[in-house]
Amino acid sequence: MKKWVKRLLISFGILAGILLAANFGLNIWLKTQLPGYIKKNTAYKVSYKTLDVDLGTGNILATGISVNSKDPQNTDVIGLQGTVDTLKISRFGIYDAIFNKRISSSDLLLAKPNLNVILAKPVDQKTGKKRNPVLFENIRINNGKIAVFRHTKQKFLSVQQLDLFVENLQMTEESVENKLPVVFDRYSIKGQKFFFRPDQTYAITINKINTSDGQMSVENFRLTPLLSFAQFKKFYPKKTQLFEFSVPKMEFKDVILNKNKVSLANADFRNPIFTVYQTGVKAKNKEKKTNFEVDLQNIQLNNAVVQINKPDGNKLLSVGKLNLNINQLKFDKESSEQVIPVGYKDFLLSGRDIVYSDHRNIAIRSLALKPTNAEILDMVLTSGSSAEEKTAVSLKTDHVAFNINKLEFTDKKLNLDIKDVLVDKVNGTFKAEQKKQNTISGPGIIQSIIVRKVSLKNSNITYDNGKEPLAFHDLNATANNIELSPKSNQPGLSFKVKDYYITTRNLAYKTQFYNMSLGLLKLNKNKIQINNFAMKPLVSRAQFIKMIPVERDLYDLKATQITAEGEWELFSHNKTVSASHVGIESANANIFRSKIPKDDPKIKALYSKMLRSVKIPMTINNLDLKNSVLVYEEDTPESMGPGKLTFSNFNMNVKNLNSAKVKGKPTKVDIKINCSFMNLSPLSVNWNFDVADQNDGFAISGKTTGLPASGINPFIRPYLHVTATAGTIQEMRFNFKGNPAGLHGTFNLKHKDLKIAVLNKNNHEKKGFLTAVANIFIKSDSGSYPESVAVENVERDPTKSFFNLFWKGIEQGLKKTLIGANVEKTEKKVKNAVSSVKEMKQSVKEIKQEIRNKTSQPSEEKKEKKGFLNDIFKKKEKSEE
Repeated sequence: MKKWVKRLLISFGILAGILLAANFGLNIWLKTQLPGYIKKNTAYKVSYKTLDVDLGTGNILATGISVNSKDPQNTDVIGLQGTVDTLKISRFGIYDAIFNKRISSSDLLLAKPNLNVILAKPVDQKTGKKRNPVLFENIRINNGKIAVFRHTKQKFLSVQQLDLFVENLQMTEESVENKLPVVFDRYSIKGQKFFFRPDQTYAITINKINTSDGQMSVENFRLTPLLSFAQFKKFYPKKTQLFEFSVPKMEFKDVILNKNKVSLANADFRNPIFTVYQTGVKAKNKEKKTNFEVDLQNIQLNNAVVQINKPDGNKLLSVGKLNLNINQLKFDKESSEQVIPVGYKDFLLSGRDIVYSDHRNIAIRSLALKPTNAEILDMVLTSGSSAEEKTAVSLKTDHVAFNINKLEFTDKKLNLDIKDVLVDKVNGTFKAEQKKQNTISGPGIIQSIIVRKVSLKNSNITYDNGKEPLAFHDLNATANNIELSPKSNQPGLSFKVKDYYITTRNLAYKTQFYNMSLGLLKLNKNKIQINNFAMKPLVSRAQFIKMIPVERDLYDLKATQITAEGEWELFSHNKTVSASHVGIESANANIFRSKIPKDDPKIKALYSKMLRSVKIPMTINNLDLKNSVLVYEEDTPESMGPGKLTFSNFNMNVKNLNSAKVKGKPTKVDIKINCSFMNLSPLSVNWNFDVADQNDGFAISGKTTGLPASGINPFIRPYLHVTATAGTIQEMRFNFKGNPAGLHGTFNLKHKDLKIAVLNKNNHEKKGFLTAVANIFIKSDSGSYPESVAVENVERDPTKSFFNLFWKGIEQGLKKTLIGANVEKTEKKVKNAVSSVKEMKQSVKEIKQEIRNKTSQPSEEKKEKKGFLNDIFKKKEKSEE
């Protein structure tokens, strides 16, 4: 053997011997001197039954270990207290432990540890002084009992019967405050009676936890408030919510804790109960945002119970059975600043027995919701909690469904595009709210909402604004392209509808005096059809007269059909009406007015001013009223029943009915009327005015022919106590012009053999003398070509209607034609004649009284005088009657 080989072997042998001796010596030293060394150079006191150290590998095996902190009050280092049945450390950093006072190892095994760990006080950020950490790349714990406390001795974390494997574990209190309490790369855990207290408000407890093949199972998880709600509001007055959460069982896999991020996948939460207590404090935008991040893949909530309470303790929202499946749920600093503080790829939510109670109460039997669509079954909407609002809204619908094209928030503003909405079988009452004073509309979160199509089907809805309920039966409606967006330079939202279609049957609308009904209504943006319109009084004429403080018309109307064609915008902010044609077929109108109530002192505008006061731009090219009947009845205190005017076979055409608010459109209104007057003679009227004319001028002309004079008796007999007994109005023409002050024009009457009779108060017996006097002054014949008379200076009573002024013009024309140009002188003569008759009547009464006083004379003489005078007085009385 060569010398160098021999020397090499001898060297290796000597080295091996030295190493063996050193290892043996080290073990002797560790067994006898290490506890003292640790006590002297570290913050701990350690004892053990056995200890083996492999100097070459750095492996340590110890049994029967007991460890305690020398100074339990020292918060600069991690505090330890307890026992470990077996400790095994692989590749222990002896050099670091001796010279750098840092404990480190690649692997740590603790068998049956029973340890209390007190975390070190957080690093002083001003001085930047670092603690001496404990670093383990991998840690195993078998059947352990661990309790971790903060440096304040407050329990932070505890677990029993713990079996744990963690790869690259790191844990200090610095992590607790700024990030996560523990972080690791890979883990396996099994244990019972977990306790975790992340802050001063909550505690988390877990009955049992287990992992198998990367799948974790947790039983009886609870997030429990450590304070009552009253205490929470007292000690944390700026906090907005308090939470309480429990899950009997949840399962998930692939849990990753890394710095400030929690990630897990395929989480299944079964029968969770989630409760939120609202304090009523509004969240401040300047609050510090959390750096905590959550990344969850495929999360499922099964049969969850959710309850959100208002500050007064009453329920705001409750869900009896909630199921939720979310894919790629994320919560981070960026998402927390959004209106919806979580991000997601997809979700499916379903719930039952959902109740929301605030200003409006909403109860839903079943709900299914996805990012792109939703379906609601059996929803009930009622008013808020106050007693006055209980009956304001009461609506129930069987089915609501919608599909969403887009839902997104840009700069915290909502942009929503809904493809379609279906609402089926809505039944109930909606009562209009009283307008609230001094309310200011904020900008809100709406940037744009578009609903492409809304369909309402098979519904029965009553709209009640207090005294005038409007009932829709068998209501079906469709609206296309509804748009909501903020108004420019003012609060509130603008509302636009591109197209709509509404049908309803047996529509009813009640007011104080009327019941209005429609057999059928069809309405869209270009056509209107109304069948069997009726407006019937709810009270009798006698009741109506007692109920009104001043004189007012009572209407009884009906029409077989009303139609309209054109374009109108009724549901947007800028409302307009532009109709090419409006038709009314077979209308029957009865108008009753009593003169018994006081006159209405309000000034009555003419029709041009009324139309000009219409706020929206309106034009109707042609309005046609066909085959109709108009009856006007008027009652006075002196009349025996109402006077009556009848216009049958009534046909009217109105051209260019407008409100003078459309630029470039003509504003002159032309009205043509053709009808049968009193069912006896034709009557035609031409009437026009200019809506834009601020002077409200008008012109009206017309004629009637072949009217028997007796034909107007139904109107003049009841309250004028005059009747026409003979004669014919062969032709009557009038041509008037006027304004709000009065009218003037011409009147022409061609008549023949006209005779009248003056009646008594009972409208039965003819007053012979007065009749004779009246017929003396009336021209019974006008001749073949009568001249027109001038109607002049007819003043209008501004408290009366246009037709009162028109009748005054006719009246003056009749007087001038029948009595003569000197109407006033003739009227004076008639009055003098009537006065003479009254004086004669008084003389007769005096003679009668004188005869009654002479009762003491002989009976024969009395009989003779009585018989003689009786014949005279009988004749007189008959003539007076």
